[in-house]
Amino acid sequence: MPELRTVPLKELELALRVWRAAESGHPPAVLLPATGKTSSDWDQVAAGLAAGRAVIAVDLRGHGASSWPGEYGLDLLASDVIGILDHLALGRVDLFGHSLGGLVACLVASSRPDLIRRLVLEDIGVPHPRTPGLPERPEGELPFDWRMVEQVRPQIDNPDPAWPTVFDTITAPTLVVAGGASSPVPQQHVAELASRLADARLVTIEAGHLVHAAEPAAYLSTVTEFLDG
Repeated sequence: MPELRTVPLKELELALRVWRAAESGHPPAVLLPATGKTSSDWDQVAAGLAAGRAVIAVDLRGHGASSWPGEYGLDLLASDVIGILDHLALGRVDLFGHSLGGLVACLVASSRPDLIRRLVLEDIGVPHPRTPGLPERPEGELPFDWRMVEQVRPQIDNPDPAWPTVFDTITAPTLVVAGGASSPVPQQHVAELASRLADARLVTIEAGHLVHAAEPAAYLSTVTEFLDG
């Protein structure tokens, strides 16, 4: 079972789920979830990864047990993750990001390469402009702050022109895991991301957008081979 802990960052508290390594020897893995998902989304994969390394899954701001400050943005999310890594003093980590978490992971790897050994990006592509619009808010209580969607979604629909520079300055070896034809993410954009990065490998697991949840065994085997290779 994971240990639950929090990291204080200025006016925020960020919640983590921590799995201690069954056997040490590998750098810690830090896992960033997608929009609307919490750290528990990684439970099945994290338990497998923890056989050989410490694993830390993060509730991004506005999600789960982390603070819901009402102010959101991709840069703020990345700054929070950097704050966690600096606070925990883990050395260089293997950083995972799924969907929104993948974009955040790219910003972290670009701005603080000293913190990242390897990068795993799950079903994200180079952001391209798309028709603006918000999804309909689900009914009932949510495990995340809907204001986060309202503020971050426009940044994805109308991407910052600086994204190419972000990708061009990522030096960490990177595994890009694509979800294949059933994913709503344009797979040509995922391939474009892999080709843009300095040292990247593209692997497709035909599972749709939620690769680690839909095909956990294949995902775990693929990422473990990459991390330990």
